Amino acid sequence: MSEAEGESAGVLAGVRIIDMGRFIAGPMCAAMLADLGADVIRVERREGGDDRFQYLTGPRGDNGACFLQWNRNKRSLTLDPLASGARPVLHRLVASADVVVANLPHEGLKQIGIDYESLKSVRRDIILVHPSAFGDTGPYADRVGLDGIGQAMSGMSYLSGFGDRPTKSFASWVDCSTAMLSAYGALAALMHRKATGEGQIVGTNLLRSALNVSSFLLTEQALTKRDRVASGNRSQSSCPADTVRTRDGWIMVQCVGQALFKRWVRLMGEDHWLTDPRFATDESRAEHGEVLSERTARWAAPLTTNEALAQLARARIPGAPVLSPQGVLDDPHVRAGGYLQDVEYPGLSGPAPLVTPGAQLSASPARIRTRAPTIGEHTDAVLTELGYSPAEIVSLRAQAIV
Repeated sequence: MSEAEGESAGVLAGVRIIDMGRFIAGPMCAAMLADLGADVIRVERREGGDDRFQYLTGPRGDNGACFLQWNRNKRSLTLDPLASGARPVLHRLVASADVVVANLPHEGLKQIGIDYESLKSVRRDIILVHPSAFGDTGPYADRVGLDGIGQAMSGMSYLSGFGDRPTKSFASWVDCSTAMLSAYGALAALMHRKATGEGQIVGTNLLRSALNVSSFLLTEQALTKRDRVASGNRSQSSCPADTVRTRDGWIMVQCVGQALFKRWVRLMGEDHWLTDPRFATDESRAEHGEVLSERTARWAAPLTTNEALAQLARARIPGAPVLSPQGVLDDPHVRAGGYLQDVEYPGLSGPAPLVTPGAQLSASPARIRTRAPTIGEHTDAVLTELGYSPAEIVSLRAQAIV
């Protein structure tokens, strides 16, 4: 039993995941499985993967914020899969595993030897979780892609911003949704294997994930030819729903449905909105949303953010401050609700606040057990588990295989 298995009581205790992912989609998927107790071994180059160095948090070269967040609960094994003599190590590692996660192009999988057929030759019931940019079929199958490519092709960038140019979200929502769908697929594949003894490929891709998010807009466009255009932060399906400025900041106000609209009318103290046919339904209110946004903005302008939010709370209208990253860290509900967990990491000036797992299970909770690993921190331990002797490990290092 590995160290990770022994210290976890999660629902995936005893399951071993080999994480050969990069950046977000693969590593985040594997982190979600690690949160549930799986023993996740991250395999990376001897100098560390590129995703170790995104949004650096200190003087060390391997402490990027993305890496700290999406490689929690993992162990690190360095391995150059293209080095002469690396394939036997990789095969021994795969033979010990239940799932391999790799968000590489299909040709990259074959080059390394972790395409599904190669994996099956090592372990018959292996599960391959394969996030890619465009999937394995279609004219774009061989193209590479990142989060912004999915955003651009989903229709969402076109409909974001204020109409002067398409706008990409700062958040990597395509990568993150792909990771979540990959973890969902991995869990389903593990259940299928338990019932049948069969492994399989779990295929996800950035474009399909992005289209899942924008699907309702595509359906509407196909059936109505609405040809929507960007409207800033103002909703196109219900109003008032917009960001408005207060005396000392910004807030989001969001009303959906007749009941919330009536509450907004009472807050404004102006019953005439209820008899105006322009505001009779969500759809008609959205068509004339600029008017409702302007009235909400005039209401908020003389108030502080706290005053405006207090009035919205009393009226039972959804409202929230527009927070900066520092504002999120300082928010009392974020801290009190356990949304962040402080985790130490070598070389940092202080603990790193990591966002805790999003799904809270009452009987078998997902949790952050260990910090992200330093480069190759567990190489010797993993190789020893695979049956390599100390002398053999020294030899593998001398050959620059690990």
